[in-house]
Amino acid sequence: MTSPRLEQQIRFILEADRLKEIFRQTLCTQSRRRENDAEHSWHLCLLAIVLAEHANVPHLDLGRVLRMVIIHDLVEIDAGDTYAYDPAAMVGQHEREAVAADRIFGLLPADQAREFRAAWDEFEERKTPEARFAAAIDRFQPMLLGCATGGVSWRAHGITQDRILARNAHIADGSAPLWDYAVKMVQQAVDAGHLSAEKI
Repeated sequence: MTSPRLEQQIRFILEADRLKEIFRQTLCTQSRRRENDAEHSWHLCLLAIVLAEHANVPHLDLGRVLRMVIIHDLVEIDAGDTYAYDPAAMVGQHEREAVAADRIFGLLPADQAREFRAAWDEFEERKTPEARFAAAIDRFQPMLLGCATGGVSWRAHGITQDRILARNAHIADGSAPLWDYAVKMVQQAVDAGHLSAEKI
């Protein structure tokens, strides 16, 4: 007989597969199709491993960063992806996602449910160096793909340089070098005509 604990864990893993069906506004660099949340989470893990040396503090607990970035978007299975530049959609976002966190992490055995919820809360609160770095790469990755795909998604939504920089400024809290890179990257997109510097 399968243990109840294993059954709960398998149920959670199958539920997490639904993340592959949640699509974001960010485009993939080759096909130019919309990226899904599972792809985004994988890409963040890769960014964390490759770019950890650029965090504002040395000797990050990379395991904690990876745990946060791999699970933080699981709540979007229930809450959906909230577009970063849609203020109306962002009203109540945290509350919707907290309810989703309770349900989705609650599928796990109680000890793991507490661990996952604590990691999600840590990411949301951005009080630890690991959480600030995790949040930094979470904001940097869509900017990177936005620039690499010619700003197509930004232009489709009328997003301008000032909004991108204002929305993502807290990248500097986790990684000053990544924020410097992001600012230059966005300016290059403006210079190339892929992004408007003017308010629309």
